[in-house]
Amino acid sequence: MCIFAYLNYHVPRTRREILEVLIKGLRRLEYRGYDSAGVGIDGGNSKEWETNSKSIHLIKQTGKVKALDEEIHRQQDVDLDVEFDVHLGIAHTRWATHGVPSPVNSHPQRSDKNNEFIVIHNGIITNYKDLKKFLESKGYEFESETDTETIAKLVKYIYDNRESDDITFTTLVEQVTQQLEGAFALVLKSVHYPGEAVGSRRGGPLLIGVRSDHKLSTDHIPILYRSCDGKTKTSGKDKKSCNTLPRMDEDTCLFPVDEKAVEYYFASDASAVIEHTNRVIFLEDDDIAAVRDGRLSIHRIKRTAGDHPARAIQTLQMELQQIMKGNFSSFMQKEIFEQPESVVNTMRGRVNFENNTVILGGLKDHIKEIQRCRRLIMIACGTSYHAGVATRQVLEELTELPVMVELASDFLDRNTPVFRDDVCFFISQSGETADSLLALRYCKGRGALTVGITNTVGSSISRETDCGVHINAGPEIGVASTKAYTSQFVALIMFALLMCDDRISMQPRRREIIQGLKVLPDLIKEVLSLDEEIQKLAAELYQQKSVLIMGRGYHYATCLEGALKIKEITYMHSEGILAGELKHGPLALVDKLMPVIMIIMRDHTYTKCQNALQQVVARQGRPIVICDKDDYETIKNSSRTIKVPHSVDCLQGILSVIPLQLLSFHLAVLRGFDVSLFSTRLHLTF
Repeated sequence: MCIFAYLNYHVPRTRREILEVLIKGLRRLEYRGYDSAGVGIDGGNSKEWETNSKSIHLIKQTGKVKALDEEIHRQQDVDLDVEFDVHLGIAHTRWATHGVPSPVNSHPQRSDKNNEFIVIHNGIITNYKDLKKFLESKGYEFESETDTETIAKLVKYIYDNRESDDITFTTLVEQVTQQLEGAFALVLKSVHYPGEAVGSRRGGPLLIGVRSDHKLSTDHIPILYRSCDGKTKTSGKDKKSCNTLPRMDEDTCLFPVDEKAVEYYFASDASAVIEHTNRVIFLEDDDIAAVRDGRLSIHRIKRTAGDHPARAIQTLQMELQQIMKGNFSSFMQKEIFEQPESVVNTMRGRVNFENNTVILGGLKDHIKEIQRCRRLIMIACGTSYHAGVATRQVLEELTELPVMVELASDFLDRNTPVFRDDVCFFISQSGETADSLLALRYCKGRGALTVGITNTVGSSISRETDCGVHINAGPEIGVASTKAYTSQFVALIMFALLMCDDRISMQPRRREIIQGLKVLPDLIKEVLSLDEEIQKLAAELYQQKSVLIMGRGYHYATCLEGALKIKEITYMHSEGILAGELKHGPLALVDKLMPVIMIIMRDHTYTKCQNALQQVVARQGRPIVICDKDDYETIKNSSRTIKVPHSVDCLQGILSVIPLQLLSFHLAVLRGFDVSLFSTRLHLTF
């Protein structure tokens, strides 16, 4: 699910221009995968919104954003040429989590048939059934199967039962969010508050882009708090009553000086706003951001330990051309082929190949404390978890510490013991992974030192951890992570090298790995040159129903990651199998019809992998072997091989995973799936 909203204040825009901004914002986000989309805009044909009783017009459609755009232009009663001096439009792409894909289940969701309140929402409201039951008992009728509709109905319930007519939009949303459980990011629009926008988040990403040709009142927006006695406070001083907004000046909110024009963009991802502005504010959990009269203020219900007193306007370094596909057919393909550059960017300024040193600036103030710890715990989900599995062995070797690798959801389910002398790593491309964020707060609450490994500056994990490393892979638009995996891999290797830089006994090994990193980009280019060969292999496999991927040692993680990529975008069953467990069940799946991919490299597991290969052949399997291009024995004894260049054992997994990334891409294309989406049957997976 993805959120995008656009508010123009004293910037005249026609309805056509507003819809173009909204549709373009959704298209920047559609790579995330979706099954339907919708927009909510002002109805009527008057730009005098201050005096005109407003209506809200909803347009929703299943399928791609293109289908929504076509539906907009089919609307007979929508005058696209009417101009608005002030207007808020909201838009959304949806994955079906509650209810099948349909216009009525699409967002924006509405409070009633008059569209008094509408909302766009990312996340899942876990107590929506209780809220729905309560609202139904009060006479509110539901039309969709979504959890989101309860938010819109709850806002209307509170508005209908308000004690004062001057209740603000912000107050309404504050009261609603206190009743919500689960994860959410949301933006609301109302006929009762024309030209106003209110957004909030808890566990889901939400940022606000700001664009103005005029000087802004501040670069840091102070946080306003509601006190328990109904007063609003900032910097400890009482302000106005709970049902009115605090004073709007340079001390409490952001606005263009001298009441000039300004535009605001709410989005769940920076890629949607970068073409409009590079000035953004990242909201934190339980922030409520409100725009009224062109002025942005940020509120919180209560003050908690560790709260930052303000939200800073940050400058995005992302460039528009970075998120464009260029000559590639999809973002996934583009990002696979960007890996020679992305691993260089991960190492740039950090690894000195002349004197074999590693510097990680984000860890320098905590490295001594990390070196004194008793245990390293790496916590992540999906591909990021596989990056932890891939580097666990070399981390244990170079740090001589026990290393645990945990799936964030299972880690939380077990209430895993965590101690003050543990160091917990949180690995996430976006820095917003919900389970990883919950695990981070769990570990902080138990006194552990927390380290973030993320690709997104300003993300929740990068802000909430004690220290960390940005992998600098560049924007990863494709849902199926590729370059982020290899950059996370390299970042964790660099951390291991840093941990043992003062151990004399480790220096030969350190030099070997650092020199391996030096030539890694060229070796990746060599692997990418196999693309045509792998495309031919995909043509032989794409009609199969299943594929097994086997390996051990450093390459078990490659098996897991390769299988995940195939499942994720081709909808084929695939399974990553530890070759050492072959005789404990998986061998029963092997026959002459089952495609088997084996990873065999010349490292300490080579002989054991050769034994596994013989077991597969004995069951009439016809394995496809990914091996070292100089491993003549394996090449001679195998009917089909993919030959990759040789690297240091702990880096070889970067080279062995790329053929599987390419294979999954070509399989998806041949099976007729839109690789730019990860979408067409996504509703079936929830």
